[in-house]
Amino acid sequence: MTVNQRNGWIIGGVAAGILVVAVAAVSAGMLDGLFKKSPAEIGKAAGVVETADAVRIPLKALDSGKALFLLLELDGRQMHYFALKSRDGAYRAALDACDVCFKSNRGYRQEADQMVCNNCGQKFAGNKIGAVKGGCNPHPLAHKEEAGFMVIRKAGIVAGKDYFAGKRS
Repeated sequence: MTVNQRNGWIIGGVAAGILVVAVAAVSAGMLDGLFKKSPAEIGKAAGVVETADAVRIPLKALDSGKALFLLLELDGRQMHYFALKSRDGAYRAALDACDVCFKSNRGYRQEADQMVCNNCGQKFAGNKIGAVKGGCNPHPLAHKEEAGFMVIRKAGIVAGKDYFAGKRS
């Protein structure tokens, strides 16, 4: 084996090793922050329409059961909320905050059909979102279904502005 062949094998082995590490990191979700879309990008891709007084979310965008995390900005304040279709077939919406942990401004994440508080780790069944309030439950948002859309009044989101004192990092 010549020196050039040996160097080629070494370079190929190093490249294969880097590829394996990169694939493992992506699979483990370690690079999600690099590719994460903003709530505005997510909403636009889902077909969310904002009017002067409401947010209209296409019901078909929620049919997968995956929560759609959105953001309303008003007077420099960011108010986070989410909508989802739970396993019982009901469409649900809530502020991405609760009565207990809101000061941490960390919100929730979805794990299967449960919403999990990013501060204390409490888990809440998707079919209880909006039905149960208080404590660490996601703060419910009133909404209605109209012509294939979930309609949330902006006034309802803004009413929860005190849950969002600062910006999320």
